[in-house]
Amino acid sequence: MSVLAVSANAQDLTYQPVNPTLGGNPFNSAHLLGLANAQNKQTDPNAATPNSQTDIFARQLQSRLLSALSSQIVDAVFGENPQERGTISFGGQTITFVRGLENVTLTITNDDTGEVTTIVVPTFITVP
Repeated sequence: MSVLAVSANAQDLTYQPVNPTLGGNPFNSAHLLGLANAQNKQTDPNAATPNSQTDIFARQLQSRLLSALSSQIVDAVFGENPQERGTISFGGQTITFVRGLENVTLTITNDDTGEVTTIVVPTFITVP
């Protein structure tokens, strides 16, 4: 009877997580997010629906009205007969302007939230 001896090699097994949140390679995050998004069957009920012709028209009309309003404000402040102060209300916003010696201060107030935005525009440029 003959006995055959075979040597075996082995090494320690180590666990390396794949998910970067659990200590894995941070370069895996984009790939894992892509896989998760591809498997996601949930839809957001508040997500915007595709733009209809009516929505596009309403946005364009609003843009044109706001552009005309801004032109009127610029004419009132910087036109041929500039006004010292004024107030304009439009679409839930109140725009107040005050002309000083060195600048014009525009204050835009959202009537619903009370949020205030202030813009200061110089009236002239000094040349050294």
